[in-house]
Amino acid sequence: MSDLAIYQYLLIALIFIWSGFVRSGLGFGGAVLSLPFLLLVLDQPLVFLPIIAVHLLVFSSLTIWMNNRTVAGEQRTAGSGTVDWQYLWRILGIMIVPKLIGVFGLITMPADILSAIIFVIVALYSVSYIINRPFRSGSKAVDAIFLMVGGYISGTSLIGAPLIIAVAAQHLPKEKLRDTLFALWFILVLIKMAAFIWAGVDLQLIHHLWLLPCAAIGHVIGLYAHDRILRAETPVFFRLLGAVLLVVSSVGIVSVLW
Repeated sequence: MSDLAIYQYLLIALIFIWSGFVRSGLGFGGAVLSLPFLLLVLDQPLVFLPIIAVHLLVFSSLTIWMNNRTVAGEQRTAGSGTVDWQYLWRILGIMIVPKLIGVFGLITMPADILSAIIFVIVALYSVSYIINRPFRSGSKAVDAIFLMVGGYISGTSLIGAPLIIAVAAQHLPKEKLRDTLFALWFILVLIKMAAFIWAGVDLQLIHHLWLLPCAAIGHVIGLYAHDRILRAETPVFFRLLGAVLLVVSSVGIVSVLW
């Protein structure tokens, strides 16, 4: 990124502020809602993916730590917190093998076909949330398929969150949804970062010096937005969730057809 114009650096900074905002505000979307815009500035995914990964590791762990410090002592004694670890380990067990397959590229599928399938499914989920009739598969097998596909996409490009959130949002209370997802992203991204290091990918460490503060600005704004979401009525929360998912899927479908 050393040979970019000033306006390109400014655009990248703004996009990372946006990335931090959506990540802390909803618990997902930091990659999938920013990467398409970043690639319009510089069409080199491997430049941005390590930066996004490090940001997620930093801010997800920081948010979980800070939130659990505020839990009352009585709740901590009872084993309560902001992360549903039991559910986390359950879905991680379903996702881990597809995740590793995606990371190491052991199975390939035409990118356009795979993207189209993902974004169409996400669009259907998002509409169901917007009209306040969330989709319920009624089948653990269907949920498992979605989680496995989401794990695979996460392994290839870190943008499997929409498919995973579509399943997790059905089973987790909204108070624990974001932090449980943060814990999941931390584990999945840690695996991806290990693969980057093993493959000798440039982690763009010098650019973290100015992009990490940009993401931090968005992160703080997103924390306030998340508190407002939690205080809102449940239908409002899911409509907002559905609207974000619909934006994600729409951007993805357009990018596939473009």
